[in-house]
This record gives sequence, C-alpha cells and structure tokens, in this order.
Amino acid sequence: MNLILLEPTEVPVSGPVELSGRRAEHIIKVLGCKPKDQVRVGVVDGARGHGTVLDLSSGRVTLDLVLDSPAPPAPPVDLILALPRPIMLRRILSTVAAMGVGRVFLVNARRVEKSFFAATIVAKREFRSHLLLGLEQAMDTRLPLVSVHDRFRPFVEDELPPLLHHYDARLFANPGPEDTFRLLWDQGGARTRIVVAIGPEGGWIDYERDRFLELGFVTASCGPRVLKVDTAVAALLSRAWLLISP
Repeated sequence: MNLILLEPTEVPVSGPVELSGRRAEHIIKVLGCKPKDQVRVGVVDGARGHGTVLDLSSGRVTLDLVLDSPAPPAPPVDLILALPRPIMLRRILSTVAAMGVGRVFLVNARRVEKSFFAATIVAKREFRSHLLLGLEQAMDTRLPLVSVHDRFRPFVEDELPPLLHHYDARLFANPGPEDTFRLLWDQGGARTRIVVAIGPEGGWIDYERDRFLELGFVTASCGPRVLKVDTAVAALLSRAWLLISP
C-alpha cells in the first residue's frame, strides 16, 4: 500500500480524519508510524497529498490532511477484455488499475463460459475493492470505469463504434511474430489514446476477429507464445503505454 486512499465521503470539511481497519493497521504495523510522521494520502478520483499522524490508539489512526496535488487525468489507455474466470478477473482488475487504464469493457465472446456472468463479482459489480488495491500500489487516485457487455454483437456493432473516434490506435491482441508496436511507432510515432482488445483463454473466433478488424483494429502481438489472459493483459498494456505521447 503505497498510498492511503480515502473515499470522498470520508474527507472532512475541516479537521482531521480517523482511520480504522486495514489502512490503520498498515500505517501502524507495516509503516511503523509514530505521531508527527507523514504518509502519502489520496482521495478516490480526487486530490493527492499527505497526512500527518496526530494519534495512534486502540487500532485507530488520526491524520491531519493536506491535499495539495490535483487529481491526475484519466489514463489514455482503455481495455476491451473478454470476460475471464472470476478468480482471474480479480487479479486483472488490480493489475489494470495499477498499470493505468481509463475504461475496462468486459465483453462476451464465443469461448467465454456463460456462467462467468453469473459470478458474484460480475453480477453484483463488485469491482471497486480490487481496483482500489491497484491504485494503492501505483499511487494513483483515478478509478477505472468498468462496464459489462454480455452480448458480443450489440457491443461491436452498436456500442463500440461511436467511441472509436477517441482512439488514434486500436489494437487487437493476437499471438504472432510481427512487432506491431514497432510498426505503429514507425508509421506515426507516439499516440494520445489507445484501446486494446484481449480475448478469452481460447482466443477470439474468426467472426469476432473479423468484426474488430472491420472497425479499424490492427493485430498486436507480444511474440509467438500463447499467454494466459492475465499475463497478456500486463504485457500488452505495458507495450501500449510505450506508444503514448509523453
């Protein structure tokens, strides 16, 4: 936990904030803080700064807040992800929040198990806690927006096309020997906004691939090896960030 995150409703209009539970335990036991020590603090979707420890007692921590850095902009990389297994989804949500993703579109595909949409984390949209873990790691406050699309065809035909004008690079993950990222750089240098589409464990079927290609996506690869989805997400997002304008 490199950043103590507060919900907007926890930030007082004036005066200190009191923390308990996991965050207080981290400050006391992991950081070993004492009164007058400072910790990095941020507000979800808001400003960052620091908190000065005023008191530590009964497992609670009282902080005097100074939030003097504005909220960072939303990351310029978005992710279209065929819905993975719930246990893997939890890890991926933390990863994408840590690496920097503005939006996550969780979509259906032929090789996605339909039962995944009935899993508690998806059915009840229990994404927030996993995203917060990633933000704490990366010292960011900008919470990714996550949406669920349980029908592939309406997503690619109706919902996705109006959004595509925002992106100057559209990448479709597919194993192969070509270095798409180097080619994109050679063709046009840095980009300002990128969307990456990553399929399920068994890969996209031809119909799904063709729909993305018709929308102007280009195949992107990290090499010829077939990767697990969570590994592919980390690898492709890291390469996508290298294309972003500094």
